[in-house]
Amino acid sequence: MDGRVQGGVLRTALQEASLSPGELWIEYCALGGKATQFELEAFLNAAILLPAFERDLLADACNSLLKQTAVTTRIPQSREDEPDETGEDPWKGLGAAGAFLLAPEQIGMEWLHALERTGLLGTEPESRFDRFTRQAVTEFGVGTAFVILVGDRRMFLKSVIGSLEQDLPRSIAFCTATLHGGGPLVVPDTLTDERFRDHPLVAEEPHLRFYAGHPLRGPGHWVVGIICLADQRPRAFTHEDQQAFHRLAVDVEAELPTGS
Repeated sequence: MDGRVQGGVLRTALQEASLSPGELWIEYCALGGKATQFELEAFLNAAILLPAFERDLLADACNSLLKQTAVTTRIPQSREDEPDETGEDPWKGLGAAGAFLLAPEQIGMEWLHALERTGLLGTEPESRFDRFTRQAVTEFGVGTAFVILVGDRRMFLKSVIGSLEQDLPRSIAFCTATLHGGGPLVVPDTLTDERFRDHPLVAEEPHLRFYAGHPLRGPGHWVVGIICLADQRPRAFTHEDQQAFHRLAVDVEAELPTGS
């Protein structure tokens, strides 16, 4: 199927089912999708074309959500022999959406420039972010929540609420997995996840058993920080929890200055 047609069918199905692009993005990330929410929305609005593989992941994610509704529309897959329709021109000026066109050193420069534009680089914790971490601890029933900004050599803690505060110098390092993933990361039980069960924060004090991290996007939709949840007990994290976590991350992003 032509990529533009596929995007139009996706957009129509979401509207019919009263589903938001954010809900689709969460489901898509759970399937291993690599596009950002900004890229997804640009694709739905016919501003860019995504590679066929990513479009098909979106189709699978959308169909999974549609099964939970009364809408009978299903999104077809792309043809396997379909040429890659993506080009450079549509991505220009889209900030992080065009990162694949840049050399690694250029990506680093653009990302740091985005962080600098927030005016928060090198700053101390701020109480104005505490309302988000307090909300997170209450809403998700976890021991700790924190918001950090990510620099080139260190991370800057903007708020922390909860019982694991004393372990944050090491706990923050756990968030690098969220950065590398590009989307939300949820680990319901670290002892059953081979990526993390031998991590010092799991095997030793504070015996971290649950973690969730959501990237925070700033100017140009570059990831400039993370909001994290952590607990010393494993816990389920439902689809509704993921949606609520995404909404909370959006609220935190709205607090980040965009610079000029």
